[in-house]
Amino acid sequence: MKKSKNNVSFKGRYLGILFLVIVQFIIGFIHAIFGVVLLSSNFLLDFSPMISAVYSFYTLIYGSLTLVFTYLVWMNKRLGWMGYVGLSIFVIVVDTLAVLGVTNFLGIPAPIFAGSVEITYSLLIIIYLIQDHIISKYQIKL
Repeated sequence: MKKSKNNVSFKGRYLGILFLVIVQFIIGFIHAIFGVVLLSSNFLLDFSPMISAVYSFYTLIYGSLTLVFTYLVWMNKRLGWMGYVGLSIFVIVVDTLAVLGVTNFLGIPAPIFAGSVEITYSLLIIIYLIQDHIISKYQIKL
């Protein structure tokens, strides 16, 4: 069985990458905004203890990194591919620990449904990014 070499593209990028960039941009933007809002509420309103500040920084940094890696993936940069894989592995680990209740001391919420959805989504990102045509596009050597 031959693999199809005719992958559908938009502006020289696979439609899967286009979809991934759009979704990741939305995710990164929402996390960055929530991170800023949470940090502001922590410092301006003395809303909650230091534990929530850790979660606020985590949310802001995750959102910012997602936006940076989204731009790099769109620009066909290898660092963007590596960043997506790294962030996906990070999300899998952190959400697994949150679901198990290990990260309670950091103030990271442990919603089982959201954690399992994020873990599944991150696994799908990794599965997509390690496909041969994507790896060759980003000049990754596994």
